[in-house]
Amino acid sequence: MKKAIIGKKIGMTQIFDEVGKVVPVTVIEAGPCVVIQKKTEEKEGYTSVQLGYEDVAERKLTKPEKGHLNKADVSLKKYLKEFKLEDCESLNVGDELKADVFAEGDKVDITGVSKGKGFAGVIKRHGAHRTPTSHGGGPVHRHAGSMGSGTDPSRIFPGKIGAGHMGAEQVTVQNLDIVKVDAELNMIVVRGAIPGPKGGLVYVKSTVKTAPEKKGIAGVSANPQKASGRNPQKASARK
Repeated sequence: MKKAIIGKKIGMTQIFDEVGKVVPVTVIEAGPCVVIQKKTEEKEGYTSVQLGYEDVAERKLTKPEKGHLNKADVSLKKYLKEFKLEDCESLNVGDELKADVFAEGDKVDITGVSKGKGFAGVIKRHGAHRTPTSHGGGPVHRHAGSMGSGTDPSRIFPGKIGAGHMGAEQVTVQNLDIVKVDAELNMIVVRGAIPGPKGGLVYVKSTVKTAPEKKGIAGVSANPQKASGRNPQKASARK
């Protein structure tokens, strides 16, 4: 990935673009992050940097955690995360990354932990249908119902939908647009929704998606063996 930063979800709002359309956006407090550790090809076998985010009291860290941070000679940080960036060589321990590592128009992937919903049934958790509500349906309209034959295979196969713990799992939303960046306020505004509650920790990274290649003008082939490829003007004039 090219760029990355750690932040917190502030919440959602809406803004108006240059043509007056409403754009739903999420505000993220991104950074400042400090480079805690730098891994190299010679020592660890790969290149990466470890970023630290949000100051924390010394009493809330263990001795190994404090020793790791004191080795970098930086203020104590609550959250640490390693990123394999393309320009790791240009970063050094102690360098500070702010929201302006990203720019307006960049595409990003955002990772967070989704809101926990507790123990949920199959209708809420998996979108299952309820049973018929007439002719003696009984008080089981939102239950899972029959799950398979009894004699053979005499068991339920792994992966069968059912009630259980919903949410509170890592989710990544890909290819979101950055609408605004404010380095003074440590603010990144992205189009759309991101996982997690207000105040939830998020990782903002350059997207892994690639822009699709343009195939040319519609109706005109790049294949010279086709008539439209040999004479594009004739093909474009054809109705």
